[in-house]
Amino acid sequence: MISKQRHVLGLSGGKDSSALAIYMRDRVPEMEYFFCDTQKELPETYEYLDTLQAYLGKPITRLNAERGFDHWLEMYGGYLPSSQMRWCTRMLKIKPFEEFVGEDPVFSYIGIRADEDREGYISHKPNITPVYPFKEDGIREADVFELLRVAGVGLPKYYEWRTRSGCYFCFFQRKSEWVGLKDRHPDLFERAKQYEKNDDERNVRFTWSQGESLEELARPERVADIKRKQELAMRKKSTANPGQKLYQIFNETLADEDDSEPCLVCHL
Repeated sequence: MISKQRHVLGLSGGKDSSALAIYMRDRVPEMEYFFCDTQKELPETYEYLDTLQAYLGKPITRLNAERGFDHWLEMYGGYLPSSQMRWCTRMLKIKPFEEFVGEDPVFSYIGIRADEDREGYISHKPNITPVYPFKEDGIREADVFELLRVAGVGLPKYYEWRTRSGCYFCFFQRKSEWVGLKDRHPDLFERAKQYEKNDDERNVRFTWSQGESLEELARPERVADIKRKQELAMRKKSTANPGQKLYQIFNETLADEDDSEPCLVCHL
């Protein structure tokens, strides 16, 4: 018996996948929306998903990994995930997605825009076919903002201080984003600190932020320095691009801080 072709759209809690869900709501009424919940997400992400779900008028299926982050951290010998070893994406995002899909023939809709040069996560499973509506229809970032505005959904609140969705302790966060987490969610910042290791006797040092621990980053003089540099950089960007929105200036300023590419499956 041949399975019915399914249409699925993964949401990250970010602007692009959310705008794509809005864009496809009436174009593909049978669309299945899902969110891979690591249970380590920001409160703003869950709040935003509830808002989006109300607009879509159908449930956003929450996919939970069979084993959580702490289990896999232990399995990987206490090594925190990093850009070199992204086991968190594989075990907490990709694996639950592929289990959700199973062996059914599926069209997977991905929110890569026409003004981006990337593909996003593409499963190697032969039954999954990626679809890029924004690329096909010429939808750019300005169009994404407009889709969210007209729908009344707007941007996630974390965009005030962070440029991507994902776990609150995501290792791709810039220094200023860690400061933002400390200011807005001090409890989560403290939990993130507890995962770090610094054993001088064994020369073991696992930290979320490259080059320094969160304990070091949280020192008042270091926080003040990070905020000062960010403010100066944003002022410079604003002067050079007077027509840009605050979010765009903020996003570009943080992008200049480093050029590491975050996990696309997490932050679309």
